[in-house]
Parts: sequence; structure tokens; C-alpha cells
Amino acid sequence: MEKTLEEHELVVILDFGSQYSHLIARRLRECGVYSELRSCATRADELEPLLASQRLKGIILSGGPASVYEDGSPHIDPRVLELGIPILGICYGFQEMCHQLGGQVVKGDKQEFGYAELSVVQEGAERVLGAGLLFNELPARVKVWMSHGDKVQKLPDGFHDIATTANTEHASAACEARKMYGVQFHPEVTHSTYGMEILRNFVKQICGCAGDWSMNEFLSECTRDIKAMVGDAHVIGAVSGGVDSTVAAVLLNHAIGHQFHAILVDNGVLRKDEASEVISRLRDRCHVDLDVVDASELFLGKLQGVTEPEQKRKIIGNTFIEVFEQEAKAFSAKFLLQGTLYPDVIESLSHKGPSATIKTHHNVGGLPDRMDLKLIEPLRFLFKDEVRALGLVLGIERESVFRHPFPGPGLAIRILGEITPERLRKLREADAIYIEELRRNNLYDKIAQAFAALLPVKAVGVMGDMRTYEEIITLRAVETTDFMTADWFEFPHDVMKRISTRIVNEVRGVNRVLLDVTSKPPGTVEYL
Repeated sequence: MEKTLEEHELVVILDFGSQYSHLIARRLRECGVYSELRSCATRADELEPLLASQRLKGIILSGGPASVYEDGSPHIDPRVLELGIPILGICYGFQEMCHQLGGQVVKGDKQEFGYAELSVVQEGAERVLGAGLLFNELPARVKVWMSHGDKVQKLPDGFHDIATTANTEHASAACEARKMYGVQFHPEVTHSTYGMEILRNFVKQICGCAGDWSMNEFLSECTRDIKAMVGDAHVIGAVSGGVDSTVAAVLLNHAIGHQFHAILVDNGVLRKDEASEVISRLRDRCHVDLDVVDASELFLGKLQGVTEPEQKRKIIGNTFIEVFEQEAKAFSAKFLLQGTLYPDVIESLSHKGPSATIKTHHNVGGLPDRMDLKLIEPLRFLFKDEVRALGLVLGIERESVFRHPFPGPGLAIRILGEITPERLRKLREADAIYIEELRRNNLYDKIAQAFAALLPVKAVGVMGDMRTYEEIITLRAVETTDFMTADWFEFPHDVMKRISTRIVNEVRGVNRVLLDVTSKPPGTVEYL
């Protein structure tokens, strides 16, 4: 019998504010185990129903920037440690576990950031109890990633070391009787060479998870949930050329057919042929009920003479609301499709107390309450890579599923300075050449995001026998896994030479092409 989303085995991650917490959830899902991030303030009685239903299989305590012995530091409900299920503490989570159970945590003599060699504790030829589970089938020595200033000085009663490093005596410890394990390093980051195996051992060997979570199963569960929620009502949703709105729209169409109505608002600052490509993809190939509204003259009229980035964003956002609201009246819908992803949700899961449920309208800029629509957020439990995987399961072509991100305000924030039809033409043509060459040279999928931008300056050039004074295109391409940090992509010289030559030769009004070689930080990926 198929399980519902509420029946799946679950590992809960209690978040203490680590920048890596979301990675723990991603790694567990890669192991086939459904996981959720919750605030570290979650009480034991909130978890007990999950335990009673035999759904909750384990708990992970995340890392965090605080010190457990300082006033105001976040702490878990002590009763969480008495639930009797396996618990893994990571970095701060390990220290919190020890602190709560009578151990001692102190400021370290040396801070430890970066690689360390972990040695698994053995007794003769055999690994000590606990190490054989958490470090099952791992080498005796492995590279791990440390990021801590405090250290566990004294383990609680019943705990013993199962791994050490040169600078950290208690690099990993366990109390098998209480099913508790702790690691001072971060197994969730890719820098820890066997981190994935350690997490897999915890959820499968120690928690006993079957690991049967998959995107095909998610699709079946989500389809049932959508049908039950919507009934015979109608749903509307804004779509663009982006991955999230495309997958969400095809998912709704898969679940409820023509009860879902997609609306594409052409705001005049889309990429070249974007509107026609969305129509071809959603209406023609995916059979989504799609209405297209050409409001480009309205948007461009309001953007005329505007150069300040935030003003551009506000104009586009407010005008979109006006247009979308007017179009939505025709459908008598009761639900609004929202493309919220799990990172949007977990951004609010701080130990400082924000709500765990985001209701702001990320994709459409905040629709007015008078529309009286209930939100439906089918992607809110998924990470970006999982959304892409769902798109493939839904039958969306790979080229669409793996498109680079595109900002809501569109080319308006890739044109530095005033937006005019002529400047939009230049940027669209240059950007189309750039992306075409990336695909032709099999570089597109190696880059996290690439785009052209138009600078608000002109330069002198020579074309034929003529002196020119024309605009400058800059090319941006970055490598990143999470967009929190990014490095510029190093192009083969022959490819960059061809791109530059084509843009100058084929885009009238451009006589110079620059390559942006700024990392993030100090720069950002987008310009405005």
C-alpha cells in the first residue's frame, strides 16, 4: 500500500543556525530518507506524535555559531534527549548534547577550521563499540572538515570516544545504551571525504531507515495531496521561463488538469523569444492551460527614465500585481499556486524565533489580500536539485529543467542605467549569442549561472574605416553549488574569442565585450 507524505519515515534536524544545516537535509534525502528541518526550540511533545506513529526514526542536532556555555545561547528541550530514539549531534549539536547530559564544553586553546585527519578508535584489530556502526566500512583514517572554536573537554557519563584528531580528543563519541552519537566535524559538507557514508550509516545502520524516499514516490503523494486539497476548485498561477514555475505548473496540470490556469505576463524585459518558448514548452508540449498577456508597453512606459535598481524592481513588482490581478478575475479561482522551495521555508527556521511557515509571495511580489486566495505550495518541501529531478520525472525536457536562474525583474536589472527598447534589443541579442555558444561548446551545464549585462557607459572603437562610440557588454559566468559564494568560470580562450567576435559583429550598437572575473564575495552574481 502506498504511503502518504504524513506516513513516511522521517529524520528531524533541529537547527541551531548553522550555515550548513540545509545540507544535512539534502544529504539525507540523497540517502533515500525523508528529512525536515525544524527549529531547535521544538519541544519534545511536538515530536511525540511522530514517535507514537512510528514515523520518527531519528534526530540530528545541527551545528551553530553560538557557545553552549554563554547566556542567550540556543538550547533544546532536555526531554528531546529522553525520547529513546537515535540522536546524532554535529559540532554545536554534539556540544549541546554533552552540555545537557553533564559533560563539559570549554573554549578551545586553538580554533580549528578546515581539514583534519580523523582516526577511528580501535581496540586491537577491532573498532570500539559504536565506531563499527557510525564509521562502518570507512578507512581507519579519513579527512574531515572542522569549523569550531569550542571543544568538549569532558564527556557525559556513559559516553566514550570513537574517533579522534590531532587537535580534538573527542572528535566523535557515542553512548550506545542511549543511542546517542556525536561528531565535532561536519559530515554534511563535501570537504568531509566520507561524510555521506557517515550520515548514511546513521540513518540506515543506527536509525533503521529503509531509505525508500524517491522523487517518483513524492510525485504520487503530492498528486494525491493536491487533489484532496483542491477538490473541484480552480487554481491560478503565474509562470515564467524559470525552472520553479515551470515544474510547479506542470505538476498542477498533472494533478488536476484544466482546473489549473497558468498566466504568463510579458513584462517587456524577458529574454529573446522567451514568451514564445514558454508557450511552446507549457501549452504545446506539456498541455498546460496557459494565457499570455502582452503588457510590455505598460511596463516599459512606467520604466522610462528610471535608473535606480530598487525603483525598477518596485515598478515591475507593482505593475505585475495590477496585471495579474486583472487577468485572474476571469477564472473564479480559489487557490494561488506558489513556487516556494524548501530553502525559502528553512530561512525562517532560526533559533531566534521566526515563523516556520512562509506566506510571502516570493514569485509574484506580494499579491493583495483582497484577492482572497488560498496558497498551494507543492514544492515547499523540495530543494532546487530535487525540483529539477521532479521536472524530469514529469517529462519536462532536460534543457528546460536545467536552465540557469533568471531574476524576477528580468533584463531590467541586467541593464545598468535607463531601459529603452534599443538597449533591450542589444542585450537580448548579445545574451542569446552568449548562451548559444555555451551550449554549442558543451559549457552551459558546467556553469551555475551565465548572462550578459549592458553597462551604462560607451567606448570608442574602430569598425572598418569608421570610428565608433558605442555601448559595452559584460559577460558573467559563475561556478557555485549554493550561490552563497561563487567563483568566476575560466573559459577556454578560443570560446571566449568566438563569443566576443560574434557579439561585436552581430549586435548593432556594441563595440566592446568585457569578461567579469569577480568572485562572490566581494561581488554578487547579478549586478543590481
